[in-house]
Amino acid sequence: MTPPRLALVPGEPAGVGPELCVRLLQRPRDYDLICYADPRSLRAAADALALPLTLLPPDRPSRAPGEVAVVEIPNPVPPAFGTPEPGNAAAVIQALRDAAQACLDRRLDGVITGPVHKAVINQGGIAYTGTTELLAQQAGCEVVMMLANDIVRVGLATTHLPLREVADAIAPEPLARTLRIVDAALRGDFGLARPRIAVLGLNPHAGEAGHLGREEIEVIEPVLAALRGEGLDLIGPLPADTAFLPAKLQGFDAVVAMYHDQGLPVLKYSGFERAVNLTLGLPYPRVAVDHGTALDLAGRGLADPSSLIAAADACARIARIRSTRNDRNPPGGSP
Repeated sequence: MTPPRLALVPGEPAGVGPELCVRLLQRPRDYDLICYADPRSLRAAADALALPLTLLPPDRPSRAPGEVAVVEIPNPVPPAFGTPEPGNAAAVIQALRDAAQACLDRRLDGVITGPVHKAVINQGGIAYTGTTELLAQQAGCEVVMMLANDIVRVGLATTHLPLREVADAIAPEPLARTLRIVDAALRGDFGLARPRIAVLGLNPHAGEAGHLGREEIEVIEPVLAALRGEGLDLIGPLPADTAFLPAKLQGFDAVVAMYHDQGLPVLKYSGFERAVNLTLGLPYPRVAVDHGTALDLAGRGLADPSSLIAAADACARIARIRSTRNDRNPPGGSP
């Protein structure tokens, strides 16, 4: 089998992304990496860590420790560790878009992304809510954000929305689409023959029979009933405050939360350093770190590379699975 060819995008050049990439590159690997970045950022990170780094042309990917092929995306403003520059926002976005386009063109098999500073991108004049949304728009498909560690997988019915907008966003069609994408990804990318998915309610105590909100009765329960008729194994809507008890989690392959801060705090508490962020539904695997830019740690050699290592391993694994079944279409997604 041909080794997967994966894009590696460090993210914010003033954060820990470049040094995490340098640490990742020191490990033996059985997949090719092509880094979309400013070579100066990578060299500065390697120098700060006193680690070897050899940069190669993009047509010479290497699996040797300390070596990586680079597609140069220059930063207009030379970044300093810990001091992000809005003037580099366009370069950060270009790196993401170019890496994704290489996958859409089938020149690469997946994308691994480091942390991006949302505020700095917006300060640079680019409307940006997150890489998940950016890549979905570029690919022209519906996606689901899922975060996962070795304890729990959590998919989100809504992503980066203000809390006051969440209830209006919980509607039958998008919720059904989310659950179909999660189910298909668990089958196709995780190899589960019949995944069991826990679905959380929106309101406290899952609405308490309508006394604390009617979204469960009017939206969530009808969607679950319809999808059960399609063969999906869905449990819920469940009260979010008890759904993550260890005894209950053992019976689920994934949990779908209604909003960002309903599901992710528990996941991050249970294994933050091992967690990864997956974008389900894309025509290629995209896996990211589950942490921010950590500007206060940048250049100091203190950042833990575990999440990026887990992201790279997961991206390579999914790319192999898709290659084996000769299927570049996203499980449950629309190309």
